[in-house]
Amino acid sequence: MGIYFEVIHKDIAGRVGKLKVGDKTIKTPALLPVVNPHLQVIPPSEMKKMGVEGIITNAYIFSKSEEYRSQALERGLHDVLDFDGLIMTDSGSFQMSVYGSVDITNEETISFQRDIGSDIWVPLDIPTHPDTDREEVIAQMEVTMDRMREAKEIFGPDAPLSGPVQGAVFEDLRESAGRTVSEMGFAYCPVGAVVPLMESYRYRELVDVIIAAKKGLNPGACVHLFGAGHPSMFALAVALGCDVFDSAAYALYAKEGRYITPSGTLKLEEMSELPCACPVCRSHTADELRKSPDKQKLLAYHNLAVTMAEISRVRAAVQEGTLWELVDERCRAHPRLLDGYRRLLERSAELEHLDRATKRRFFYRGSESCDRTEVKKYHEMIPRVKLSDVSLIDAGGPVPSRFTEVIGFKPPFGPVPYELAETFPVGPCEIPSWDETMVACGIKGLAALLATNPDTKVTISTTEKWASLFRSAFPDCEVIV
Repeated sequence: MGIYFEVIHKDIAGRVGKLKVGDKTIKTPALLPVVNPHLQVIPPSEMKKMGVEGIITNAYIFSKSEEYRSQALERGLHDVLDFDGLIMTDSGSFQMSVYGSVDITNEETISFQRDIGSDIWVPLDIPTHPDTDREEVIAQMEVTMDRMREAKEIFGPDAPLSGPVQGAVFEDLRESAGRTVSEMGFAYCPVGAVVPLMESYRYRELVDVIIAAKKGLNPGACVHLFGAGHPSMFALAVALGCDVFDSAAYALYAKEGRYITPSGTLKLEEMSELPCACPVCRSHTADELRKSPDKQKLLAYHNLAVTMAEISRVRAAVQEGTLWELVDERCRAHPRLLDGYRRLLERSAELEHLDRATKRRFFYRGSESCDRTEVKKYHEMIPRVKLSDVSLIDAGGPVPSRFTEVIGFKPPFGPVPYELAETFPVGPCEIPSWDETMVACGIKGLAALLATNPDTKVTISTTEKWASLFRSAFPDCEVIV
């Protein structure tokens, strides 16, 4: 049957694509809501009406259920759950992470997943906690790798198997695991055991873990971030190259009376308004929802609707080339998310080669924008420009008529030759009034240009406000105001 992944659009390391497994195809980025057969707050058939193309359920729960085991084996998973979309099954690894062990073998759980008609099977990997010491991480990784090799040997190269990438917070181990998984021929690769990082808001480490795993993985692999399901972090994760998410948050939060928004979670009991356009929120007041006998179900519908809407919003941003701006917006919702965003920017040079060449626009949203891939690429490109013997850099000051070559200056990019003025990124670039951070960043670009044109006599024309900054950076250049 096999698993096939096609990339259609890219932005940063994010992709919009199609995941095809057998006769099932879903759009990515995608969310697979978790479905517990015993606790179907929202039936999968209803999820389909909400735009859900795939779900994930737990094969271990099915295998141990007196009610559902025989039904799943006789009728198949899709019929039992009344869902004709893609169904992925977990092996029992989640229970292992909670209880420490499970009474099923790797071969048994994969055989069961096959027999009930699951579309994507997961080997019985060991979900190593991020805080595990290195020696134990290595030992557990070896067990996971042996189980994946066993799965390939028993079920064949075309079985729809996923290849989990473990390694805790050790970047070299995550990269090594990703490389080994790809060498084994896995095309669908979940990055596992990251839920503890997200639950404790350790987004900076999460960024490092994903980048490390992606370095090892085949660039064409579909990457699933196991257990990630809050909409506030989708944009960040997609920017890092994650394609699929799964979560039971929509139901678990509803049970606790928590209301999901794209920027965080609110307690329903403390809300005076329902700031959402979904049918639940438009047909109820906050007080009516609190008092409803169906509060949990209604809240779950809202939570899933908001989550699915954010997935659509992220896909649109990738297609439009505005993912950086969505990441910036979402990550300002919480200080620890902002920390993760800044870590992404610190490592943006490692993602630069994955980014697209042209985009719809560049909006400057603060000092973080200076570290975006588009700025770094421009600073690398601009030294190729050849200046004439005499040039004026127009940084907002007077432009004397004696200069025949005038180079514009637009922070955070820096020098803008006439030929590039209407091209991306400097053409469709919107910036507010200049600030010191963006001007200093633009000066880096100008320094790169002047370094490759040492014989050009350069005059910089600017305003009194910025004159000292330019004189300090370019003591050999004439600065006029």
